[in-house]
Amino acid sequence: MSLTLRVLAPDQSVFDGTADEVILPSTTGLLGILPGHISMVTALDTGVLRVLNDGQWNSIALMGGFAEVEADDVTVLVNGAELGSKIDTNSAEIELEQAKNEMNKFEDQANSTEKVKAQQSLNRARARLQASKS
Repeated sequence: MSLTLRVLAPDQSVFDGTADEVILPSTTGLLGILPGHISMVTALDTGVLRVLNDGQWNSIALMGGFAEVEADDVTVLVNGAELGSKIDTNSAEIELEQAKNEMNKFEDQANSTEKVKAQQSLNRARARLQASKS
């Protein structure tokens, strides 16, 4: 028995296939989904979705959204997503360093709009790098 997983971004279908297990980056922590899981809807954070299929883990960088689990169907609707296998690790590392440097500029500020944007960029860069390495 397996799950059917669909990962959909506004501009593309990122993944449409089967999975033995799915680990989602929910806003309350990592959430593991196995066949027979109860029906649910959860908010997703920027992070890495992991897919186990035939004993091999694959990763997808997610940029926040929602997931619905219903009768062994997992549908993930996100603002953006990228398969880890298609992310260049070197460019992801450079992007992370740039995002860290940008975030450091706003270290002393409370909650400015620029700081929030810098934090979002940092979260995206971390997710992309993590996905590229798995």
